[in-house]
Amino acid sequence: MLSVLIWLPIIGAAIIGLLPDTIIPKNRIRLVSLTLSFLVLLWNGFILFKFDLKTPGMQFQEYLPWNETLGLSYQLGVDGLSILMLVLNSLLTWIAIYSSSQNTERPRLFYSMILLVSGGVAGAFLAENLLLFFLFYELELIPFYLLISIWGGEKKAYAGMKFLIYTAVSGALILATFLGIVLLSGSHSFALDTVSTQNISAGMQLLLLTGIIVGFGIKIPLIPFHTWLPDAYVEASAPIAILLGGVLAKLGTYGLLRFGLGLFPDTWSIVAPTLAIWGAITAIYGSVIAIAQKDIKRMVAYSSIGHMGYILLAAASSTNLALVGAVAQMFSHGIILAILFHLVGIVEAKVGTRELDKLSGLMSPIRGLPIVSALLVLGGMASAGIPGLTGFIAEFIVFQGSFSTFPIPTLLCVASSGLTAVYFVILLNRTCFGRLNNDLAYYPRVIWAEKIPALILASLIIFLGVQPTWLVRWSETTTTAMVAAIPTPEKTVISQVALK
Repeated sequence: MLSVLIWLPIIGAAIIGLLPDTIIPKNRIRLVSLTLSFLVLLWNGFILFKFDLKTPGMQFQEYLPWNETLGLSYQLGVDGLSILMLVLNSLLTWIAIYSSSQNTERPRLFYSMILLVSGGVAGAFLAENLLLFFLFYELELIPFYLLISIWGGEKKAYAGMKFLIYTAVSGALILATFLGIVLLSGSHSFALDTVSTQNISAGMQLLLLTGIIVGFGIKIPLIPFHTWLPDAYVEASAPIAILLGGVLAKLGTYGLLRFGLGLFPDTWSIVAPTLAIWGAITAIYGSVIAIAQKDIKRMVAYSSIGHMGYILLAAASSTNLALVGAVAQMFSHGIILAILFHLVGIVEAKVGTRELDKLSGLMSPIRGLPIVSALLVLGGMASAGIPGLTGFIAEFIVFQGSFSTFPIPTLLCVASSGLTAVYFVILLNRTCFGRLNNDLAYYPRVIWAEKIPALILASLIIFLGVQPTWLVRWSETTTTAMVAAIPTPEKTVISQVALK
């Protein structure tokens, strides 16, 4: 059941990439890719429908021995930590393909790379074997590099190479850590359910956990590993920026929770105060730098860094409510960033610029882009955490769940949320309102087909903001089990008494 989410897009990528034009003409490649991604989305919905909310562990598990000598097995499973990430991956893949230009150059390579990314990301979210996770984690590296370097902006080669170097270092650190965990624990398998760090010394646990945090911190990215993000997000085309910010970054936050908190519960409580402060610094930094930007796409890119800090704060707090909020924030951030990048792409295509100093009056009902502007206002409000929208729900749960454990970092993140409102007011005020530039009047018409992705995402943002149960219900049981595994002083005393 789960293998369909991985192999349907990967096999589809192979078919599109290898079959000649006589079988799949160039003008049909986009339609075939769109159909395959929609089938994956439907199958994801079926799995979501069958998902048991009361089961904290893995569901729909698949197991196939692969290489027993290496301890590598094809082992898949889904739980409350990964189910929403799978839905997000398939949804944004469909949106990225749909919003891509019908005149894209080299469409066979372009769409096959997007489908390959979709399959690799799904495999990483589903893998229950450390080596299998690493293989899928690295599978998206080259496709994303090509998607940035070939179809990007003016500095696409620089941005693509920078992305490649940073993410390669991330993968190397994670692989080294996984190998260290298995070797030092004496395990003969990389299967997640058999790996234990209990027999590893405290010092080595701290070293291994540092490798996990830095490795996934590059992918998220956290300060100071963030310098690849603005270049990659800005130079990538809008559909690829949607996948970079909406999906790829979630591999980093998911990895921190699954392998950092999940494998090192004892050591996690030691580094948690540092992580909370790190999260607050990341949130403040991202928001302050976003305010100074003149390019609206770069502003949205830096806003992503700030919101990732909230997830790190929630992971550090490790309360039931905070972890539920972390998963909710991951999903909410994905769809909010997707609508913003999509709309920025439309503005750039119709107006010809992303510069704040050159944009104004797009809300004009006659000569502007009124519906696009209205949706951009909605996306900005959601990112700023306005009540009634999904961004508010996710942030509120994170802050409420984290305040009792780390009050000062939480207050700093709340302040960062206020700064988010500042830079989005600047963006919206200069872009949507004011006097329309007569020299650039009468922009090309935005047809309804171009608005469909934004309308779908806007509907989700509103629905999940009004009905937050549909956002948090999937992860509650799993995150509760994760919190129960974290040692506390009370648990330690009870266990010592029991031993006596």
